[in-house]
Amino acid sequence: MILIVVKFPIRPDRQSEWEELSAFYAASVNAEPGCLFFEFSRSVDDPQTYVTVEGFRDAAAGQEHMQQAHVARFMSEMPDIVSAQPQIIYVDAQEVSGFGPMGEISPREG
Repeated sequence: MILIVVKFPIRPDRQSEWEELSAFYAASVNAEPGCLFFEFSRSVDDPQTYVTVEGFRDAAAGQEHMQQAHVARFMSEMPDIVSAQPQIIYVDAQEVSGFGPMGEISPREG
């Protein structure tokens, strides 16, 4: 599995454009056959920073992802929306296939 985490600092005056583009992009990426998961979250420390957590089946799925029209649109529009260069973590985690249960926390009964 390829695991990618990216922090996107968003310009406050471009918030509405970000909301439309990020919703379109997340839906498009999640529809890709090689995508295991993809979502954006808002930082609790900085409300103008959004974090994406992405999982792709393997490097081939990641390469296929980069060839998609929605990726080209996202990459072409984001320079006008970000306030600084996004920061990325990329991990090739061969033994992992997605999220698993967290052992330390389970819901309490009633």
